[in-house]
Amino acid sequence: MQTLAKQILEHASQLPEGTPLAAKELLHLGSRAAVDQVLSRLVGRGTLLRAGRGIYVLPVESRFGTRAPTTIKMVEGLATQRGETIVPHGAAAANALGLTTQVPMRAVYLTSGRSRQLKLGAQMVEFRHAPIWQLIFPGRAAGDVVRALAWLGPEKAGEAIRKLSAKLPASELKEVASARARLPTWMAQEVSALVAHG
Repeated sequence: MQTLAKQILEHASQLPEGTPLAAKELLHLGSRAAVDQVLSRLVGRGTLLRAGRGIYVLPVESRFGTRAPTTIKMVEGLATQRGETIVPHGAAAANALGLTTQVPMRAVYLTSGRSRQLKLGAQMVEFRHAPIWQLIFPGRAAGDVVRALAWLGPEKAGEAIRKLSAKLPASELKEVASARARLPTWMAQEVSALVAHG
């Protein structure tokens, strides 16, 4: 068993920080029962953190002791590993764009995968399945605009677009406008104002 534990930790240490380790990925090292048993022991020892059912992460060693990997690193690792599109929730996007001073208390992400919750140390990270149009332009301001508008809703969208048109480069606004066909009608109408005034 010791050698299996060593092999699992060696495998985990070669992954970028925060990359989730799935029990299924380790089946080349041993049977599912043996892998599950060793993963459980490693969690018990604090050598691995259990993020969710069948999902583990290696804690990060620092001079202050061990800590859970950053949420961003885990989200990036999960997206790469699972082939999912994962983007910040509209509330976080609205905050990043300066449309609200509310700072989301929980880490919530939208995903093309299934809805689920993962635990990173003391923090709970929520993944909500979202329609494709809310996942467009990942990692770009144009995508944040779409997600922020979706979160703000039709009543506040007009005011938000006026603020954004004064703040964002025209290229980002044009990119948002280029996606009108994929957006809900109310948002497409609001976004059309960007082109009309731009």
